[in-house]
Amino acid sequence: MKGSTLFQVLAILSVIGSVLSKECTNTPTQLSSHTFRYQLLKSQNETWKQEMFAHYHLIPTDDSAWSDLLPRKILRQEADELSWSMMYKKMKNPGSFKVGGDFLKEISLHDVRLDSDSIQGRAQETNLKYLLMLDVDNLVWSFRKTANLPTPGKPYGGWEAPDIELRGHFVGHYLSATAQMWASTHNDTLKEKMSAVVSALSACQKKMGTGYLSAFPSELFDRFEAIKPVWAPYYTIHKILAGLLDQYTFANDAQALDMTTWMVEYFYNRVQNVIRTHTVERHWLSLNEETGGMNDVLYRLFAITGNPKHLLLANLFDKPCFLGLLAVQADDISGFHANTHIPIVIGSQMRYEVTGDPLYKTISTFFMDIVNSSHSYATGGTSVSEFWSDPKRLASTLQTENEESCTTYNMLKVSRHLFRWTKEVAYADYYERALTNGVLGIQRGTEPGVMIYMLPQGRGVSKAVSYHKWGTPFNSFWCCYGTGIESFSKLGDSIYFEEEGSVPSLYIIQYVSSTLDWKSGKIVLNQKVDPVVSSDPYLRVTLTSSSKEGAEQSSTLNLRIPIWTSSKGAKATLNAQNLDLPAPGSFLQVTWSGGDKLTLNLPISIRTEQIKDDRPEYASVRAILYGPYLLSGYSSGDWDIKTGSTGSDADWISPVPAAYNNHLVTFSQESGESTFVLTNMNQSIRMEKFPKAGTDAAIRATFRLIFDDTSEKISSIEEAIGKTVMLESFDFPGMVLVQQGTENNLVVTDPPKDTATSSFGIVHGLDGKDNSVSLESVTQKGCYIYSGVNYSSSVGMKLSCNSSSSSSGAGFSQATSFTMNNGLSAYHPISFVAKGGSRNYLMVPLQSVRDESYSVYFNMQP
Repeated sequence: MKGSTLFQVLAILSVIGSVLSKECTNTPTQLSSHTFRYQLLKSQNETWKQEMFAHYHLIPTDDSAWSDLLPRKILRQEADELSWSMMYKKMKNPGSFKVGGDFLKEISLHDVRLDSDSIQGRAQETNLKYLLMLDVDNLVWSFRKTANLPTPGKPYGGWEAPDIELRGHFVGHYLSATAQMWASTHNDTLKEKMSAVVSALSACQKKMGTGYLSAFPSELFDRFEAIKPVWAPYYTIHKILAGLLDQYTFANDAQALDMTTWMVEYFYNRVQNVIRTHTVERHWLSLNEETGGMNDVLYRLFAITGNPKHLLLANLFDKPCFLGLLAVQADDISGFHANTHIPIVIGSQMRYEVTGDPLYKTISTFFMDIVNSSHSYATGGTSVSEFWSDPKRLASTLQTENEESCTTYNMLKVSRHLFRWTKEVAYADYYERALTNGVLGIQRGTEPGVMIYMLPQGRGVSKAVSYHKWGTPFNSFWCCYGTGIESFSKLGDSIYFEEEGSVPSLYIIQYVSSTLDWKSGKIVLNQKVDPVVSSDPYLRVTLTSSSKEGAEQSSTLNLRIPIWTSSKGAKATLNAQNLDLPAPGSFLQVTWSGGDKLTLNLPISIRTEQIKDDRPEYASVRAILYGPYLLSGYSSGDWDIKTGSTGSDADWISPVPAAYNNHLVTFSQESGESTFVLTNMNQSIRMEKFPKAGTDAAIRATFRLIFDDTSEKISSIEEAIGKTVMLESFDFPGMVLVQQGTENNLVVTDPPKDTATSSFGIVHGLDGKDNSVSLESVTQKGCYIYSGVNYSSSVGMKLSCNSSSSSSGAGFSQATSFTMNNGLSAYHPISFVAKGGSRNYLMVPLQSVRDESYSVYFNMQP
C-alpha cells in the first residue's frame, strides 16, 4: 500500500459501516473476562492454559464477512475512487467538519469545591489519602524495568505485578485521578507526586527512543498483531494516553502532551504497518481483544491538536461491527463483555462531538436506551460476571458478581455526554442514580484504598464475600481500582454545567453541598443541601451567592426537578417569594442576581420498581427506593415482604425515628484474654468475640432498648440504668430477646403477649464495678442473663438465678455483669423498617453498607 493507506482504509470502513450490521465475534468468551484472564495467567496449570489459548480467536470477526459482501472494486481499493471519497477529504481538512450542536459546557473542576461534611466530600477525602499513600518509585517500577533504567523501590502486587501482562494500566488511571484530584483540591503534595510520575515516565520514553511507553515490552503488541494470546495491551495504552492527556488538560503539563503525541505517532505507524503487511481485516480481527477507549482518547487528542492522523487512528479503533448493531437499533448486546464495549460507545460520542456526524449521536442514544430499559439493575449499573445477559431477564442473574464497577464508571460518561447534548432531565436522573448507588458505595467507608470490583445484588449477599471481596491498598490494582480512584477524584464534575450566551445560564443537575466559582456568571455560588433523613421526607436545598467585585449582571439558573419527586408538597422560594414549580422531570428556571437566596424543598417518598424481567413469575421481584437512594435490607437470604392490601406504603414500611440511635447498646464481657459481646446468632443469644465494625457480627451485637414507658427518652445510655426494658435485635426489628425459664437458652422472637417474659431491669453490675450492669428478669427477681465463667469461645446465654447451687458466689457475679456501651452499629439517617412474611427488615441505603449481608430485591406480595 502507498502512504495514504490509512486514509483509504477509513473510506472502506465508512462504506462497511453504512450498509451492513452483524454481530461481532468475541470468542472465547471466558478470555474476555479480566477476572478469568488474571486467574489463567497466575495459574500453574499449563494444560489448562494451553487448552484455553488453543481456541484464541479461531473464529474470524464478522468484519471479514462484511468485506466478502463489498463490491470487488472497493476490495481492490482503487485509488481513483478512494482518494476522492468525502471521508478522505474530511480527514485532510478537519476544519470542514460540521461540529455537533449546542452542547452544554463543562464547569472546570478547578472551580468547584465539595463541602467536606457531604457524602461526596468524605469520599473525595478518602480517595485523596489513598492517592498520597502510593509511592512513585513503586508505581513506575515496571516502566523503568522495561526501559532498562535503574529500578529503586519495589513493584506493587495484584494486577500491577511484574508478571502480569496488564501492568501499567493502574498507573495510567493514577495520572488521570491525580490530575482530577489536584484540580478538585489544589493539594500541593499531590501536585508534586503526579509531576514526579510524569517525569519518570518521560525518562522511560526517552530512553527507549521510539515514542513507545509502557510497563511491558512491545513484544506484547507483536503477539496482539499476530492474533496470539495476550492480555489487552491496547487497554493499558489507552489508560496511559488518557492519563497523560488529563495531566495536560487539568494541570497544563505540556511535557505530558508531548509524550502523548509521540506515543500516538508510534502506534499510528504500527497500525499502518499491520494494514500494509496484511489487510484491514487483520486489524479488525485484533480488535476482538479489548482495546479500552482508544478511540475516545484519540478523538480527544484530535480535538486538541487538529492533527488528521489522530482522527484517522481514532476511527480505526472504532469497532464497526458493534457500533453497527446499534446503528440499526438492534438490542443484541447480550453475551458481549460489557466493559470492552461501553468505552467504544463513549469513543463514538466523542466522534460525534468532533465531527458532527449525527449517526454517532443516534448510536449512543439507542445504546443508553437499551441498557437502561433491558440490562440495568435498580442501582443504575449493568453486567453479570462482566457480561451482558439476555434483555429483560435480570431476575435470573442476581448473585454476588453483578455490576462490575468499571461499567458504572463508563455508563456515567455515556449519560453525561447525552445530557450535555440534549439537556434532558432523564439523563441527569440516571447519572444521580448510578453515582449514588453504584459508585459512592464501592469504598469501604473511609478506609483509603479499600474498594470492590463487583456490587452484589443477590439475596443475602455481601460486598465482603464476593469473588474479589474488598481489595487492598497495595496488592489489588484491579481495573475497578483504576476507575474507582478516578470516580472519587472528579465528584465535582457533573454538579454544574453552563450554557454560553448573552445571559449566562447555569444548570444545576446534582444536589451536593458545594461552592462554585462561576466565572461566566461572575458570582460565587454556594449550594447547601441538608442531610437527607427518613424521618423528614424532603430534599432541602439552599442556594446563595455573592457577586465578584465590580460585577453586576443577572444570569439564569436551571434547577433539576428530579423524576422521583412529586409536585404535591414541593416548594421553591426566591428571596422569600414563592415560585411556580414545573412538573418533575423538568427544570425550574430562575433569573438570578448576586445576593439572591433560593430555597428548594422537594418531597421524597418510598417507591418500588420491578426488576427488568418481563416473565410473569418475576413480576413480584422489586427494589425499594427512597428518592434516589436504593434501599437494601439486612438479610441472610430472606426476601419476602408483605405490602398489605390497601396500597398504602404506611402498611408495610415506616421510618426509624432519629432518637432511636440514643437507645442502641452493645453488652460486652471480658473472659480470659478476649472481649466477648452479647450476640443474636440465628435468633439464639450467645457471647461471641468482639467484632469489627460494619460486619454482620457487629449488627448482631447491637440491641435497641425498648422502655417499659414508651414515651421514655434518653440522651445517653447511662440514663437507662434503673429502668425496665426489652432488648430488640438491631437486624431483626420487631423481635426481642425472650427468656424461656431458668437455665434455658435465651432466644430472639416476636414479643410474647405477656411482655413481662421479655422484660429486664437494667441494674448496677453484680460485680460491683462502676461501669458494669446486670440484666435482671422482671418476672423472676434474682435471676439474670448469665454467660459463664472463664469461657474462651462462643457460649450460649441463659437466665440463671443467684440461688441456684451451680450459680453462686464471685463466679455468678462475673458471669452476669456486662459493660454497656453505645451500639457497635447505628441507624443510618435514612433507615426504615419493612414488614416481612416471617420477619421484618431494617432498610438502609446500599451505599452505606460495608460487610453486612443484605438483599436489594424483594419478593413483594400483598
